[in-house]
Amino acid sequence: MNLTPLSIDEPLPHRKIIRSWLIPLNIRSTSHALALALFDYVLLFVLLAGVVVFQSVLAKLACALSAGFVTGRLFIIGHDACHQSLTVHRRLNKWIGRITFLPSLTPYSLWDVGHNVVHHGFTNLKGTDFVWAPLTQAEYDALPAHRRLLERLYRCGFGSGLYYLYEMWWRKMLFPNRREMPTRRRIFVLDGLLVCAYGAVWIAALVALAHTTHQSAALLVGLGFVVPFLFWCTMMGFVVYVHHTHRDVSWYTSREEWARSQPFVSTTVHLTFPYGIGSLLHHIMEHTAHHVDMSIPLYRLREAQKRLEQMLPGRIIIQRFSWRWYWDTVRHCKLYDFERRIWTDFKGRVPVERHA
Repeated sequence: MNLTPLSIDEPLPHRKIIRSWLIPLNIRSTSHALALALFDYVLLFVLLAGVVVFQSVLAKLACALSAGFVTGRLFIIGHDACHQSLTVHRRLNKWIGRITFLPSLTPYSLWDVGHNVVHHGFTNLKGTDFVWAPLTQAEYDALPAHRRLLERLYRCGFGSGLYYLYEMWWRKMLFPNRREMPTRRRIFVLDGLLVCAYGAVWIAALVALAHTTHQSAALLVGLGFVVPFLFWCTMMGFVVYVHHTHRDVSWYTSREEWARSQPFVSTTVHLTFPYGIGSLLHHIMEHTAHHVDMSIPLYRLREAQKRLEQMLPGRIIIQRFSWRWYWDTVRHCKLYDFERRIWTDFKGRVPVERHA
């Protein structure tokens, strides 16, 4: 196999060739996967127990926020299982996916359709991929005042949790109507009922523990259920936003242009973090490799991303995370001009300065 890096002037090879570079990394370990899932589930229960056991409200809150973060870790494991990349066993992947999706109240089958089929099949193709799809100036101006306000909230830098909670989870995950999900399947309803039952048992357990320990039921439900879930929504909204919102990331309305752009390489960002934060997120930020080959397990994504960047120097968007970069992106990436293929703010202004 030829593993000589491609010059920036050479045409990008077919996706099959690029994926062939990663074949040695497409090795799945069932024991590794089960250990990851078990560790994160135990950690989640320990943190939720801390919400009940600790007397200090600050200690309870710290456990609640940490539980929200671990919910995100479990979701990432389920995300891999849903891609059939976690273990070598299809049925086991489906069960691990359903189980690890439960703390985030995510119906497995609906996520499978929305993410695997729509998002990965048509990444950044507006009209098909709906995740953080930007409006044009004309579309924004035509919105009623309340909807323009909502769009401003979503893209203000603090609105990622609200975006995920309403636009993704409420409208598309929890018993979506026919407009949001024209296809009607029995498994969609069953998975919705499963997450509702899990949530009901979770709340009932917290109420029972509050009664047993002579604590406020409202406090325990708020810190043991509401706060972790809202933290998870914020975490998820943020992660998806930074994956596909960047000055160098393009969106498309023409399927022909989109296909010519090799979207599996050009439409996502490898966001790097200091202090091993990427590892804490199960390497989901090594996102280009994931879009090139969804079958690579999360525990091999770092190596796969490194190989891609070695083979395609200058082709992959690599961004070191900083709050300066984030707020610069938030300030300037509000709307999208599809003719010029450039981001603008809500007044149609194009950013001129760039920040690392």
